[in-house]
Amino acid sequence: MKKYTNVFVLLMVVISTGLLLSFATVQDKKDGGPWNVPEKYKTMQNAHNGDEGLVKIGKMHYIKHCKSCHGGDGLGDGPKAASMKTKMNSFKSAEFQSQKDGVIYYQSFIGRDEMPNFESKIPDDEDRWAVVNYLRTLK
Repeated sequence: MKKYTNVFVLLMVVISTGLLLSFATVQDKKDGGPWNVPEKYKTMQNAHNGDEGLVKIGKMHYIKHCKSCHGGDGLGDGPKAASMKTKMNSFKSAEFQSQKDGVIYYQSFIGRDEMPNFESKIPDDEDRWAVVNYLRTLK
């Protein structure tokens, strides 16, 4: 009987430690600093705004290139997000959605820090705007 008690205690310690570490990991992530978006992008207009056909293409690119970090619903909870040092904010947040399209374009394709540059992976400008349009649907 004592053998089973020791196993049970050990199991509870392992589970408790795992839960505490998973909680600590989330809190240890730092907030990203402010984006230094060039004026060119702040005033950039989305010529494809409202193009419903492009939203489907944008979703396809999002699934291929963004979902692993940003998650299926854009909450910043993709499988790779746990290994990042910087906390990812939700695309559903009012703060994100209030940004101009050109700013989102810059953030999505130029990147910074742990966010890679995607200009060569999505070279077509229309496809890039398709991703921006898809991100707008994640409200």
